[in-house]
Amino acid sequence: MTSARSSDEHSAAAAAGHWDDLYSTRAADQLSWTQPDAGASAELIDSLPVEARERVVDVGGGTGVLVDHLLAAGRRRITVLDASQQALAIARRRVESAGHPTGAVTWVVADVRAWQPSGTFRLWHDRAVFHFLTDPADRSRYAELAAAHVDPGGHLVIGTFAADGPDRCSGLPVIRYGPDALAAQFRPAFDPVTARDEHHRTPWGTDQHFTWLVLQRRRPEPCPGTVLG
Repeated sequence: MTSARSSDEHSAAAAAGHWDDLYSTRAADQLSWTQPDAGASAELIDSLPVEARERVVDVGGGTGVLVDHLLAAGRRRITVLDASQQALAIARRRVESAGHPTGAVTWVVADVRAWQPSGTFRLWHDRAVFHFLTDPADRSRYAELAAAHVDPGGHLVIGTFAADGPDRCSGLPVIRYGPDALAAQFRPAFDPVTARDEHHRTPWGTDQHFTWLVLQRRRPEPCPGTVLG
C-alpha cells in the first residue's frame, strides 16, 4: 500500500510540474485547448436541469472560461479543480477582476487521481482530462470517484478526443474515444444520455475532433420488499 501511494504521489507531482511549466512559459494563444468561450461545455450544461444552488465541479478547469459562464448564469457553488497551481492562479485573478462574488468559487489544486472531494456534486464537468488517463487503473479510479461524488440523478459531462482526434497533446499520449467506448468506461454507475461531436479549432487553426457525452448517475434500486408511494 505504501509503495502504491508513493507511486501515485510521484505521478501527481510530475503531472503538476508538467502543466505548471506549460502555463508559466506559454501565452494563451500558444495552448491548443484555449477557447474564446465555453462552447460545447456551456451548451450541454445549460441543457440540463441543474439549479443554481446545486454544486458543480469543473475537473481540469485550468484557465478555461467555463467558470466565467457558470458565474454569469448565477451559479454560486462552483469548484474548479486543476493539477496546475499556475493555471488556477490565472483564472482566479480573471474572475476576481470581473467582480464576481467572493466565495462563489472554490479553487482546488490537485491531481484528480489523488483528489478526495468533500461532499457530492449535481454536475461533474471534464473537458480533456480523462483522455490523458492511459493507465487502466487510473481510469477505474476516476470512474469510481465520479460514481461516489455525483448525486444520484446528477450528471457527468465529459469531452475527450474522438476516435480520429489527435493521439498526443502537449507532449503526452492520450486515449481516443467514440461515444460507446466512452460510455463503457463509466458503466454501470452512469447511463449515457446525449452524445455530440465538436470540432475545436486551436488558436493556430488546427482542427481537433472531440467526442462529448452526457451521462446520468443511476439512482439506487429499491431493496426487495420496499413499498414505494
